[in-house]
Amino acid sequence: MRLVRIVPRSLHGRMLVLSVVATLVALAIAGVSIAGLLERLVVDGLDRRLDSEVTMLSGAVDDYGRVDRARLQARAGLAESGPGWRWQIAGPDGTVGSNDFPTLTDVGPPLPPPGPGPVPPRHAPPGRLSSLEGASEDGVAVHARRITFDTRRGPVTITAAAPRDVVRRPVRAAMMPLLGALLILGLLLSVAMLVQVRIGLRPLRTLRDQVAAIRAGTRATVDDELPTELQPLATELNALTAENAAALASARASAVNLAHALKTPVATLAIDLRDQPQAAAQVARIDATIRHHLARARTEATDRRSSTALGVAVEGVAAVIRRLYDDRTLAIDVADDVRVAVDPHDLDELIGNLLDNAARHARSRVMVAAAVIADDARRVEVTIIDDGPGIPAEARAQVARPGMRLDERGDGHGFGLTIVSDLVALYGGALTLDDAPGGGLRVRLFLPAGAPV
Repeated sequence: MRLVRIVPRSLHGRMLVLSVVATLVALAIAGVSIAGLLERLVVDGLDRRLDSEVTMLSGAVDDYGRVDRARLQARAGLAESGPGWRWQIAGPDGTVGSNDFPTLTDVGPPLPPPGPGPVPPRHAPPGRLSSLEGASEDGVAVHARRITFDTRRGPVTITAAAPRDVVRRPVRAAMMPLLGALLILGLLLSVAMLVQVRIGLRPLRTLRDQVAAIRAGTRATVDDELPTELQPLATELNALTAENAAALASARASAVNLAHALKTPVATLAIDLRDQPQAAAQVARIDATIRHHLARARTEATDRRSSTALGVAVEGVAAVIRRLYDDRTLAIDVADDVRVAVDPHDLDELIGNLLDNAARHARSRVMVAAAVIADDARRVEVTIIDDGPGIPAEARAQVARPGMRLDERGDGHGFGLTIVSDLVALYGGALTLDDAPGGGLRVRLFLPAGAPV
């Protein structure tokens, strides 16, 4: 079972996901913090009110701890505040207050709210005010304030309690628009981060396009005016491009020098052995083999970023073929704007071998056509048709082997199609042989399209 990939593969996706996660966490922390601050503010206001009620109730207790019922009835206002508000006075003479007074737990003094601390109520009796939490018999949570002070007959404890919903309701009411504002803020930040990531990664996309242009042959180097973080990469890419160009030139020069160095000795040997047919044939075979492997060595140093006009190359080779086979008709149809990503020398060798083979075996006519493939603008199709005897289907797979000749008449050593196949494969193209309409051989050559100049 494959695990689901959480982290995207692209830098754009990773930066966007991390930014969104960081924003959500920050907004969540901000929401919780604001909710806690609001609750503290509301609790502080409730404590002030309860402290005022405790102070009013303490006015009904005299120095001996006795509760004056008349004064108590005039001072106690908790019953008018709403359901769930309760009070209680516990002294030497017993307990007076609400019948369903809840069980409370002392939670100590409340946390100080932001800003100045709470001001004790005026005329409050001496004692320590503390906060309590509890629940009534029906399960309603309550918040209370309590004070204990001494009288001549003993301590008196006064408690005032209010429903916890008095705190929760205003907090919830304030949090709803706040959450909406945080949501809108999160959306705005997400859009801003998306724009920031796209703008921040634009130099990388530009660098990618420039490297692709170098590979296509329309550029020689990448721009140096890049952000500081990408400047070393641009410098290394330009240095690598320069080294590759130098290595390519050196390899081509070495192949050419070797060809010239071997050409004269082999030609001299062939002249010396022309009276010995068997030896001359072996020398010719050596010459063809040398040419073949030199061609392979040259293809390994081929510049795949070239962009050559196909029509010019075909017409130049065709002019030579016309002179060699002046009894044949050579029809050429190549679009003027067709270019292929093939080195000019390699293209001449490709077209030269194919046209030479076609003219050698044609009875009277050779046709050449080339155009960009309609459904794939990245490839060009070159078609060469002759009206000769063709090649049997079972033998077509063998003709590209080195030294393989199906027709032993005339010149040639069987390396032409082998070199063509090697060059086509090197450039990522394809070569197919099939029957021509009306008889003969049709050669279809697929090459990468060159960049426009």
